[in-house]
Amino acid sequence: MTKLHRLYDEQGQSPWLDNLTRPYLRDGTLARLVAAGIRGVTANPTIFAKAIQGSDAYDEQFAALTAAGRSVSDAYWDLVVDDIVDALGLLRPTFDASGGTDGFVSIEVAPELARDTEGTVAAARELHKRIARPNLFVKIPATAEGVPAIEAMIAEGRSINITLIFSLPRYEEVIEAYLSGLETFVDRGGDVSTVHSVASFFVSRVDTEVDRRLDEAGTGEGLRGRAAVAQARRAYQIFRKRFMGERWERLAARGAHVQRPLWASTSTKDPTLPDTLYVDSLIGPDTVNTLPEATIRAFEDHGTLGRTIDTELDGATEVLRRLAAAGVDMYDVGLTLETQGVAGFHESFAHVLEALESLRSR
Repeated sequence: MTKLHRLYDEQGQSPWLDNLTRPYLRDGTLARLVAAGIRGVTANPTIFAKAIQGSDAYDEQFAALTAAGRSVSDAYWDLVVDDIVDALGLLRPTFDASGGTDGFVSIEVAPELARDTEGTVAAARELHKRIARPNLFVKIPATAEGVPAIEAMIAEGRSINITLIFSLPRYEEVIEAYLSGLETFVDRGGDVSTVHSVASFFVSRVDTEVDRRLDEAGTGEGLRGRAAVAQARRAYQIFRKRFMGERWERLAARGAHVQRPLWASTSTKDPTLPDTLYVDSLIGPDTVNTLPEATIRAFEDHGTLGRTIDTELDGATEVLRRLAAAGVDMYDVGLTLETQGVAGFHESFAHVLEALESLRSR
């Protein structure tokens, strides 16, 4: 039994892979990772850009698509959807065995829609209709414009992975959008037991930005590398509080599922910090941790198993208090990272389209 298996069996946390490439689907790599305990897959525009640009596995299909008159953009989505569909098939047994808790594969709406509510709604709806698999998550970014789109999609009974959450206030908005969406779906006669969602709360990038600000200010001794875990632990307390009480119990009685926190961006960026920091420190029930391959290998080799997500809560509160005293505005950190995240995905998307345009012109 691997540590990934034990993470789920003993701690109630689902390990997902933060990567998807066609070679992984063809050579059995993804199947082996699933056998080793991986219970879901996430992908984003940057991951797909690296996959398509880093392999010739897409070239033949791309050439056939463009020869048939597909535009570069349409051909890109054809490539991505085919990979998603293949991965959905591979993960379907996990979905069925878990009663719909795991076995999901995520595809994200186009990054240029991050500030467009109606465009996001239309794109998410179209992806769900196009792929039409019960274990599909469509990813919507938790921008101010994305939050109402999230609520609208949940209200239609569509399963959504909310991405790019960097702050506690925005996380509260995401939970509210989920609950309100479920309530609307119930009012429309929908079966909420068919709706699933995860809220992807990013961690390592928070430490990167906070530590940069601390270094610039020359303040906050002893706080470097501590903000992300402290904030994530506070997020877990928000999750536990919001998914209890009379409002939630009414939905749960109809079969509603909690919206699990998903820890994203879990590879350690600072080489002075432990390479399993964002796994070891955030283990707890009803959570997901989405891991790149290097972090999986490190965790299997020397990671520590044990419930940690709700330990040292007073310490987490104190870290956040001290950061505020040192002049670090965590909400502004979140907005900065959100802007960077949206821009980064947009840049990746633009670059892969440029690369495909060049390939078509050869």
